[in-house]
Amino acid sequence: MDNAQIEQVLRDCEFFKGLDASTVSRIAALCEADTYESGEYIFQQGDFGEHLHVIARGHVFLERSMDLGGRKGSVVIGTLGRGRVLGCWSTLLGEPHFLMSSATCQKPTTAIRLRGADLREIMVADRALGFHVLEKFCFLLRDRIQGAYGALERI
Repeated sequence: MDNAQIEQVLRDCEFFKGLDASTVSRIAALCEADTYESGEYIFQQGDFGEHLHVIARGHVFLERSMDLGGRKGSVVIGTLGRGRVLGCWSTLLGEPHFLMSSATCQKPTTAIRLRGADLREIMVADRALGFHVLEKFCFLLRDRIQGAYGALERI
């Protein structure tokens, strides 16, 4: 995937939609494209998180493994497709941590990978961009919490 294609994915993404072309170009310069086969993980629960991912094509299940005493299993807390973002959000706050869910590709998937610390540097230098991204993050976090609650109700 070339830089122009990465820029287009970012422009269409829920997180970066509405940003000016020069800002999208700066962010795209920090990105790499990764491809995954059906059944592969983009990341797994418990991995050390440093990256955000934007789905360029494919479908991904966000899953949380749980131990309920005598029973172990996993529950899908979100189904994500093109333009959706996932990964280690705390890197935007300067605090990478261990991931609390796994991202499993349900079909061949291409995802754009971006180090959260690199995006944070741009956000700190450009406060309007920082506000834009954190505002989008608040809505995304609301949706993920609703997904987690919904998954808990199905247990």
